[in-house]
Amino acid sequence: MDFSLTEDQRAYIASARSFATDLLAPNAARWDAQSIFPKDVLRQAGELGFMGMYAPQAAGGLGMSRLDASMIVEELSKGCTSTAAFLTIHNMATSMVGKYCTDAVIEQWCPGLVAGAKLASYCLTEPSAGSDAASLATRAKRDGSDYIVSGNKALISGAGDTDALVVMLRTGDTGSRGITALLIPADAAGISYGKAEHKMGWNAQPTRSITFDQVRVPVANRLGAEGQGFAIAMEGLDGGRINIATCSVGTAQKALEEATAYVRERKQFDTAIADFQSTQFKLADMLTELVAARQMVRLAAYKLDAKDSQATTYCAMAKRFATDVGFTVCNDALQLFGGYGYIKEYPLERHVRDTRVHQILEGTNEIMRVIVARRLLMDEALEVIK
Repeated sequence: MDFSLTEDQRAYIASARSFATDLLAPNAARWDAQSIFPKDVLRQAGELGFMGMYAPQAAGGLGMSRLDASMIVEELSKGCTSTAAFLTIHNMATSMVGKYCTDAVIEQWCPGLVAGAKLASYCLTEPSAGSDAASLATRAKRDGSDYIVSGNKALISGAGDTDALVVMLRTGDTGSRGITALLIPADAAGISYGKAEHKMGWNAQPTRSITFDQVRVPVANRLGAEGQGFAIAMEGLDGGRINIATCSVGTAQKALEEATAYVRERKQFDTAIADFQSTQFKLADMLTELVAARQMVRLAAYKLDAKDSQATTYCAMAKRFATDVGFTVCNDALQLFGGYGYIKEYPLERHVRDTRVHQILEGTNEIMRVIVARRLLMDEALEVIK
């Protein structure tokens, strides 16, 4: 197995690193402190192709592999975790539109979405439907050539500041087969937004609830066939789990680099704390686990690109492991900074806050364990997934 990077991948990484260094990192603390959603910077990301990385080329996207896209996201996360994470959500919604909508809808929406001139939110979670996505209740009833949408979505990233909503809705009976996906303009009549949630982290992107009150949406705005929504959502979540795992790896890498530089300079008892064996052991463990997490994420991305039958299991394993490792590495890096790590003048406390939610979203890590365990307990699973 060849782990070396191609020339194209090195170029992607260099471009993303430059963008993160020049535009994201210098502003991340201010965006976090003032809850600023940097739409102008996202538009500049679109100019580089970062807002349509794996949207189909026919829809104006780059048609990248998930492996290549993950390398870009890792670099962007080093600049601003919250902004990079929203960028991945936008990419997921945009790729769904580009893959499953009609040519007319793609022509209407994708140029703006891919360019970052328009932004998209992905709307799955409801007040009573989180991990159990198949139980969602927001309903779309057919009325001639339209659907009438009523219900509520909760904890939606970008809501109130985006232009397009990719919404999972119930059009049939209970269960996963009764779910359909629609593209709904964010300013459609009958849509209202809740207050911007006050969060522990991810403050550079807004999070709000959405209420749909008899919202009329053309049937032409449907993604795929009626009843295909759950399959589209689960396909998106496999990639979303790679994305959020990658955000954890990138942020943890940055935290490790910052901690390594700090312990070389910081002295106690007339000795640089980097010279203490306890510090060296901690750094060694942080690096080892971080490298393991990165390789697991890239393996899962490779499996997804190859349409491997076990891709969902690998994505779940990678998401669980990398988000746990990412948070732990950031927390350990804060500890190495001592009291300064707890002060907002330094970025460590923000890294800890921003990576904590990664263990919850795109399916909690408890649900990831359920997915993996169910596969493991199937007949001959050990032979299949090793």
